[in-house]
Amino acid sequence: MESRNLKQRGRHGLSDTDTLPFTNDDVSHEHKHGAKYGEAHAAGLHGAAPPNIYTAYPAAAASERRDGGRGSGRSGGIVVSNGGEDPTDFSAASFNAGVAGILRSRDLVITLVLTVLSLATRLYRIGRRANVTWDEAHHGKFGAYYINGTFYHDVHPPLAKMLVGLAEAIAGHNGTFTFGSGKHYPDYVNYVSMRIQLALYGVALVPLAYLTCLQLRLSRPMAALAASFILFDNAICVMSRFVLLDQPLLFFTAMSLWGATGFQNISSRGQSFTNKWWMWLFVTGFSLGCTISTKWAGLFCVILVGIATIEDLFRKYCALMPWDEYGAHWFARMNTLVLLPLIIYTLCFWVHFKLLYRVGSGDHKLSSNFQARQIGHRLNIQPYDVTYGSFVEIRSLFNGPGLLHSHYHQYPRMSKQQQVTCFPHRDTNNVWQLHKAHGIDANYTLDRIEFVHHGDIVQLVHNTTGATLRASKQFLAPLTTSHFEVAAENMTASSASGASNWQVEVVKQSYSKRGDKQLHAMTTSFRLRHVDLGCLLRVGSRRLPSWGWSQSEVTCLPDSTHKKDIKSWDVLWYVEHNANERMAKDDLSKYVSSNFLVNMIQLNIEMGKTNNALWPDVNKYSSLESSPWSWLFLTYPMRMVGWGDKSIKYYEIGNPLLWWASAIVCIVYPLRMLYWIGRQRRQCNDWRPGELLEFWDNSKFLWGGWALQYLPFFLMGRVTYIHHYLPALYFGLLLLAFELDFFFRHWRRGRFLHMAAWSIGLVVAVVFLYFSPFTYGWNRPAKELAGRKWLSSWNIYEDFYAM
Repeated sequence: MESRNLKQRGRHGLSDTDTLPFTNDDVSHEHKHGAKYGEAHAAGLHGAAPPNIYTAYPAAAASERRDGGRGSGRSGGIVVSNGGEDPTDFSAASFNAGVAGILRSRDLVITLVLTVLSLATRLYRIGRRANVTWDEAHHGKFGAYYINGTFYHDVHPPLAKMLVGLAEAIAGHNGTFTFGSGKHYPDYVNYVSMRIQLALYGVALVPLAYLTCLQLRLSRPMAALAASFILFDNAICVMSRFVLLDQPLLFFTAMSLWGATGFQNISSRGQSFTNKWWMWLFVTGFSLGCTISTKWAGLFCVILVGIATIEDLFRKYCALMPWDEYGAHWFARMNTLVLLPLIIYTLCFWVHFKLLYRVGSGDHKLSSNFQARQIGHRLNIQPYDVTYGSFVEIRSLFNGPGLLHSHYHQYPRMSKQQQVTCFPHRDTNNVWQLHKAHGIDANYTLDRIEFVHHGDIVQLVHNTTGATLRASKQFLAPLTTSHFEVAAENMTASSASGASNWQVEVVKQSYSKRGDKQLHAMTTSFRLRHVDLGCLLRVGSRRLPSWGWSQSEVTCLPDSTHKKDIKSWDVLWYVEHNANERMAKDDLSKYVSSNFLVNMIQLNIEMGKTNNALWPDVNKYSSLESSPWSWLFLTYPMRMVGWGDKSIKYYEIGNPLLWWASAIVCIVYPLRMLYWIGRQRRQCNDWRPGELLEFWDNSKFLWGGWALQYLPFFLMGRVTYIHHYLPALYFGLLLLAFELDFFFRHWRRGRFLHMAAWSIGLVVAVVFLYFSPFTYGWNRPAKELAGRKWLSSWNIYEDFYAM
């Protein structure tokens, strides 16, 4: 086999150390562990290796000599085009002519020029509209909350909103402006500075696209063309000009792609576990953490990198890599691509909770303990000791059901008395007054204050209706028929004396400094045992039907032996709020503690619930919403503001040529790959050895990123907008440039590659300028732009579905 491999290498002009991408990583193993490992990897995965770029192509080798081993070497952290690339050479080596090295002067100049052009397109007249525009009403307000410390709830993770808050703080905002939709910015709000700072994330997309395409081994002209696609797309540009979350999301997405492709390149050169290898791995993991901490859509980037990583590790396994080194590869990737993003995600929430320490509209989504530590919250300032005559709100320790509740509505059968349920939201019907046992008269405003202790017999009188909580063995619960019914009844002297008496059983005091058996707000977990029946007040997960307003069923759990497990949360309660004018209020943050990880998990659950509740109204037309199927070919652009004749209007419409061309390329790509794989299986020599795999390795990130960022939206029930397509569009535009580079390298042996790049770039720039009135604001009647209505569905100057 060894002699046969040597003959095969000789036919292709290869040295005995040449190998393929993803196998270069193992060249050292062939020397260290014998020929068996290297042979298995090269022959088992790819067959014969492609020509060596330095031995088979004199132009590249000469360039290497002229540059003193720097320009086209593989020693640096950034992949750049080979200075000696031959546009007429479309071999595997030439197809992958981008190599690593110190960023060469030509690439540095191109990067700087692209950055300047990006600054010009993103910042031009950025402050023209001095009103709160589009989602600035949401994200600007959230940013202000980080300045004034007000807690809020939103469907997205906090990183990008904290960056908005940072931009507002740098701009000098004091956090008092509320960012009302369409409101004029006051003089003390430097909205231009805020927009510029957020636009810088969009500015960075253009040079990042260029550097990424160099990593993907595109020729320099086509890498610059890919950057120009990002530069001259109107939709990406207009969304970069306001205080939104889309700019950071796109930036971190692009960073993740850049890091992943850079890591793939340095791995393929056999530099595992070097400083640069770790650097690229860290950049990838850090970017993934920031992406998912911006929006949950960043999870698609994590999946993309995860699939590529599993593929890489599977190849190493098939190549018989030694177990100790194979395990080290798994360990490195688990720490940087899994643990590091989780740490960043967790750290963002930790900072989020630290900055938002005041009561706000969203804190009710979290635990009572968390709320009690928020400055200004009603749970933060209240009497700590519970007394007879106190007005209390009692919450179940079992997460979900909520607060003990009653209302005027009655059970339709059994006792037909007033319903008692658990209700998750705050309401006046959640308030009960603690009375002494039935038959004991007391004046709770004049008599001596008495505290409630373990073993005391109490009554719970509903504050709104005056009915008293009671249970009776004569009536079974409406749903859980093995339990007794719990109802509220207006008790009289002739009523059964024990029906409304409940014994307080203190189970746990969470405030360790107070070891007594007294009942306290927030920190005492207790049970309520019916005196006559011995049953325990319980709430489960079952919901009453429509007659019970879908609230949680409250029952009395039989326990005649008094041995019910005290750890069963369904029978444990605590006083969430305690009100008594005769008692001094205390700062409960001294007594309660809040677990950060529990709060973070609970907040993420609530974010998911809120996100799932964002369903579109099928009976109502909205010119803002659009379906994923319409994004590919830009069927329904979006009006971002009001459309008055004299108002400044912004229209989220992309560069049609780019959207349509990238859509076609993305749709055709998997079909082409299947066609080529099928022909390769039939021994058709369309590709040189290893070329098809090389093509896949460099394009899988682009098509995979597009598919993962786009296709899942068809499975989502939530409302969708056209800007949700922008991350997928970024991958699609780079794939378009990748395919153009591949085509012009092969067509006429690459003679027209430079001309094609310049010509296509010029056309794209002209179309961008043609649609630029929508990007930079149009303050005249929209009908004057009727000529730009290329599709009948574009509502440029009329809304066909307006009511």
